[in-house]
Amino acid sequence: MTEQDSSISETEPQLDRQFVTALARGLDILQCFQPNETDLSNHEFVARTGLPKSTVSRLTHTLTHLGFLQQVADSGRYRMGGAVLRLGYTYLAAQEIRHRARPLMQELATLSGVSVALGTREGDEIVYIECCRGNAPVTLHLGVGSTVDLFTSIIGRAWLAAQPRPNLPALLATAPAETADRVEAARAEIAERGYCTSIGQWLPGVNGVAAPILSADGRMLHAINCGGPDTVLSPDFLRDSIGPRLSAIAAQLSALTPQEIVARAIRADM
Repeated sequence: MTEQDSSISETEPQLDRQFVTALARGLDILQCFQPNETDLSNHEFVARTGLPKSTVSRLTHTLTHLGFLQQVADSGRYRMGGAVLRLGYTYLAAQEIRHRARPLMQELATLSGVSVALGTREGDEIVYIECCRGNAPVTLHLGVGSTVDLFTSIIGRAWLAAQPRPNLPALLATAPAETADRVEAARAEIAERGYCTSIGQWLPGVNGVAAPILSADGRMLHAINCGGPDTVLSPDFLRDSIGPRLSAIAAQLSALTPQEIVARAIRADM
């Protein structure tokens, strides 16, 4: 596929003959729900998708019939149906890496006192597929299914650092201007240490480390991070203790060490 063809398929799906618009619109409806929302109305679906009211009505009717939505009897609003939950659990069950990662992640969470998360990219976000928490009084309250920004989070930066440079322009098309430089810095840091760091860059007072993970078959890229308040994760504690342990976990879960993953990405640049 040429660069022009790739651009068309990513940015103008209506020009792709294989693209099923009706399916995409149905998925747009399901993606309207935010983590803390239990139900939405057709009016809210219209506002969030930009689709015509008649189209939204047909889509919610169809999704309800298939079990992906459930209509609330007294209000007529819609909530997620059981079919969505089945898909989610099927996806998570297929992530064999979660089961291998959890005891290692919990050990690091206990040592660090804060959160450890495993995630994968979905659009411009990283979705957490496994999370473990330490016992520090203050920690990040993110769980399985939570998302963080691909461009500003340290786990997103580790994922991007493992990408060959020719892939980055398309990935960073909507990213803040400083993201490219931060990805290059993360790449250099991972190549040297096996992990990259964020000292107050994601949120003031929050520090973290992250590393990429390549699935055993070499087809799926994940990333793992450990992050929390700087009162618990000082820069020295991150670099001297947590970072090396996180890198070792990434290497244990991966087909390659973080350094080898980045080296492979660098070779692809040549």
